[in-house]
Amino acid sequence: MKKLLLALLIPILFSCNSTKKVTSNTSDKFVAENLLNNSKAEIKEKYAGANMEEGSGMFEEGTVERSYTILYPETSDEVLITWAADDSGIYEIRFSEEGKWKTASGIKVGTTYEELNRLNGKPVSFYGFGWDYSGAVVWNGGKLENSNLNIFLGPQNEPAEKFYGDQIVKASPGEIKNLDLKVQAVILKKS
Repeated sequence: MKKLLLALLIPILFSCNSTKKVTSNTSDKFVAENLLNNSKAEIKEKYAGANMEEGSGMFEEGTVERSYTILYPETSDEVLITWAADDSGIYEIRFSEEGKWKTASGIKVGTTYEELNRLNGKPVSFYGFGWDYSGAVVWNGGKLENSNLNIFLGPQNEPAEKFYGDQIVKASPGEIKNLDLKVQAVILKKS
């Protein structure tokens, strides 16, 4: 349930306007994009052993009520699926544990800042820590710009005060290296 609370607290920072359809070249059931075009019934069938929980809650900073499904609750493979307002399909997928889930591009919880830059093909920027959008990534026109992915980084070492708050972090390569940044949450929003 702690992950559900985290999901309720981390709203979407960016609204992706891409019309590009997200697909995956793999049939791996732990690739987030492979969930996107499934109905509730299909997910129940494909993930029958996932010990699912269903309910409804307030999302988007408490402004929208959505039904949700949690696969593998209270495990490292926990994933939260929120449904469109009319339950017509998936609205978004969130995970924040170092389990089996990953994106089609290979991002998972624990992916390093350096690896994220490599996957993006261009250095990313990120917002400061200690607020609702703590560590939110900005793709800066890289390969993942239109991926519908919202990634949140977390420092493994205590950040200096200047790295907190609602601002894009300005730091030297050495300062970023000392933060030892890793992905702490992944949100995939259906376009």
